[in-house]
Amino acid sequence: MSEQKKKTLDKKWISFGALMLGAGTIYKLGFMKDAFYVPMQEFMGLSHTQIGTAVSIAGLISTFGFLASIYLTDRISKKIMIPLSLISICLCGLWLSTFPSYPVFLLIYCLLAVCADMLYWPTMLKTVRLLGNEDEQGRMFGIMEAGRGLMDTIVAFCALGIFSAFGSTASALRMAILFYALVPGVIGIIMYFLLEPDETPKKTEAGGQAVSANRQAWNGVVQALKNVNIWLVSFNIFFVYSVYCGLTYFIPFLEEAYALPATLVGVYGIINQYGLKMLGGPVGGFLTDKVLHSATKYLRLMFVIVGIALVIFSCLPHASMGIVTGMAVTLSISACVFSMRAIFFAPMDEVHVPREITGSAMSMGSFIGYLPGAFMYAIYGGILDRYEGLAGYRIVFIIMACFAAGGFLLSSFILSRNKRQKG
Repeated sequence: MSEQKKKTLDKKWISFGALMLGAGTIYKLGFMKDAFYVPMQEFMGLSHTQIGTAVSIAGLISTFGFLASIYLTDRISKKIMIPLSLISICLCGLWLSTFPSYPVFLLIYCLLAVCADMLYWPTMLKTVRLLGNEDEQGRMFGIMEAGRGLMDTIVAFCALGIFSAFGSTASALRMAILFYALVPGVIGIIMYFLLEPDETPKKTEAGGQAVSANRQAWNGVVQALKNVNIWLVSFNIFFVYSVYCGLTYFIPFLEEAYALPATLVGVYGIINQYGLKMLGGPVGGFLTDKVLHSATKYLRLMFVIVGIALVIFSCLPHASMGIVTGMAVTLSISACVFSMRAIFFAPMDEVHVPREITGSAMSMGSFIGYLPGAFMYAIYGGILDRYEGLAGYRIVFIIMACFAAGGFLLSSFILSRNKRQKG
C-alpha cells in the first residue's frame, strides 16, 4: 500500500471515529431525562407534564427538521454543518446549565432538536455513506451503530459519576450538564479540522451559464423526490422502525406474564438497550457485506425471522413457561431488530442513489423511516390500555409481525426491481 493511500485510509477511519463520537454524545442533553429525571424535577423545578411537553415538542420539531434537511444537507458542506451542530449543542448545554425558566428551557429543547436532527443526523449519515464504497456500507453503518451505543453508555455513566462525585446536589447536576455540553463541543472543533469540504461539481446550463449553489441544491431535492428507489428504501426503514417501537413493551410484558423480578428488570433493560445495540450493529454489518453481499437481502431475511418469531411467541402458553425462556426469546427478537436498525440506511448505495444527492436521500429516509416514532407508541399503548392482560400484548406482537411481513414484501420488490434495472 502506497504512503498516500495509507494516509487517506487513516484519515477516513479517524473521521469515522470522530463521527461516531459525535453521534454517541449529541443526543445526551436532549434525553438527559433518561439519567437525571428526578434531579431535573428537584433542582430545575420541572413537573412531569413540563418534561413530557418539552420532549414531545422537541420530537415535533425533529420531524419537521428532517423535512428541512432535505434541502440543507446537500446545500451546506459537511465541514460546516457537522462542527456547527456539535458546537451549537455545546452552547445550548451551557445555557441549560444556568437552570433557566421553563419557557427558556422549552426553547433550548427545541434548539437541541434542530441541531441534532436537522443539522447533524442526516449529514452524519451522508458522510458515513460517502466514506465507504458499496462493499463496505453494511459494516460502516453497523460499526457506527455499535460505537454510538458504546459512547452513549460511557458518556452516560461518566455524567452519573460526576453527579455522584459532586454530592448529587444542584451544583452536581450543573456539572453533569456541563460535561454533556463540553464533550460534543470538543468533538465539533476536532471535526472541523478532520473533514474535507464537499466536492460539488460545478454545473452549467445549456447556454453555458453556471448553476448557483442554491439551484443545485433545489435540483437535488427534486431529483431525490422523483427517485422511486429512495422512496422504497425509506419505507423499508419505516417498517423496521415500526417493529422497533414495539420492543419497548417487552419489559412490561415480561413483568405481567412472568412476574419479572425488579432486579432482573434493570439487567434486562441494560442488555436490551445497550448490549444488543453494540452486538447487533457489527453482526448485521458483517453478515450484510461478507455473507449476503446485500443489505436488502439481510433485511428481508430478518423480516422473515422476526415475523415468524413474533407470531409463534404470541401463541405460546406463557403461563406455563419459565422466565428464562421468555427473556431469551424476547432478547433474540430484539437482537435481530437492532441488527436491522443498524444497517437500514445501507441499501441507499445498493439501489444506486446518486452520491451527489446523498444528503437529500438520507434526509428523506430519516423523515419517512423515523415517522412511526410519532404515532406507533400511542397506537401500541392504546391497544394495551383497551385490552387488558396478555390479550393486548398478543395483538401488539401480531401487529409487529404484520409490519415485518410488509417489510419482507417490500424488500423482495426492491431486490426484484434492482435486478431488472441491472439487467
